[in-house]
Amino acid sequence: MAHIVVLGAGLGGVIAAYEIRDKVRDEDKVTIINENDFYQFVPSNPWVLVGWRDRKDILVDLAKPMQKRRIDFIVGKAERVEPEQKIIRMGDGSEVSYDYLVIATGPELDFEAIEGLGPQGHTHSVCHIDHAIAANQAFEEFCKNPGPIIVGAVQGASCFGPAYETAMIIDTELRKRKIRDKVPMTFVTSEPYIGHLGLDGVGDTKGVLESEMRDRHIKWITNAKVLKAEAGHLHVEEMNEDGSSKAVHDLPMDFSMILPAFKGVGAVWDIDGLVNPRGFIIVDKHQRNPKYPEIFGIGVCIAIAPPTPTVVPTGVPKTGFMIESMVTATAENLGSLVRNSEPQSEATWNAVCLADFGDGGVAFVAQPQIPPRNVNWAAQGKWVHVAKVAFEKFFLGKIRAGKSESMFENVMLQLMKTHKLKK
Repeated sequence: MAHIVVLGAGLGGVIAAYEIRDKVRDEDKVTIINENDFYQFVPSNPWVLVGWRDRKDILVDLAKPMQKRRIDFIVGKAERVEPEQKIIRMGDGSEVSYDYLVIATGPELDFEAIEGLGPQGHTHSVCHIDHAIAANQAFEEFCKNPGPIIVGAVQGASCFGPAYETAMIIDTELRKRKIRDKVPMTFVTSEPYIGHLGLDGVGDTKGVLESEMRDRHIKWITNAKVLKAEAGHLHVEEMNEDGSSKAVHDLPMDFSMILPAFKGVGAVWDIDGLVNPRGFIIVDKHQRNPKYPEIFGIGVCIAIAPPTPTVVPTGVPKTGFMIESMVTATAENLGSLVRNSEPQSEATWNAVCLADFGDGGVAFVAQPQIPPRNVNWAAQGKWVHVAKVAFEKFFLGKIRAGKSESMFENVMLQLMKTHKLKK
């Protein structure tokens, strides 16, 4: 019997536990460890910020589906992975041993890298349901006495889609409340251009998103380095293409949502050979760590180099479909290993994204995610909003039911069929 432990129950971790249970032998034991007893659908957090969703709408109690799938579920904080001993030290002093470990923790949010950033400082976040709930409370107060809003992503950020979504969704909600005319909006991003997304663009995301910003009267600053946040102000240095300073902006703000940079979690920080200097898991083409081949990494916690250098550092996003392909490869490879065969499966690292703007949106498909690509496509329309609402319901239903079929792949294939894309 082999014991496979999945560390983290986010998007990657939950579907990894489901798929691994399907691929390994009946006698093998699968355990998932998570700090909380629930799964949260993070893509819905921008809707939570404006009050279109509540906590209960996007959370799934994991105890029942895990029990249904014969997956042991440990709720607690993992303090330290000890790869030499093949154990995980827990916050309560207990230990969990493993034969194989799948690290799917997601990132730690690096708010402390910038003075005043984050929910404990002067900006809000949509990276966690608790952050989004707090942001909603602040947004409701803001709407009573509206003023300037800033939305964006700092240097080193690697997940730009939620920033664009939040800006557009806030714009939509303000227009519904008929107070948009009282709210100057600025989008601040480390990207070299609007629509870069950490991917050097997909299709004409630059043109599409710039046009959307102009239509919605949202100003922007690119190549932006956030210096600090303080009450009522965001201090930003705008850089030239040669890396020199172009301008320093003191931007007034009465409400803001700024995405931080990510880093690896404390449980794996500084483990030589397992993580890079930012704490992200180093993996090979089979999602395995080269130094510790019994450890796999999937999702936002793995190390991926940016496709091209940028003046202000930007990271590479790990989109849902890309994560799903990592999960499938990992599950298949673990199925081989427990049967004494060598891993063969590799993740495809394609991207499909539905970016909702409240009353429309942008969809894109990138195959592969990092250029050059075989498919490089983006489109916009009200259908994207409808599709994302439907996908939220579909995905949460699958998580609750304990089902693990390729959800993102189904969406991508439907997009291709509807819009007559070639595979």
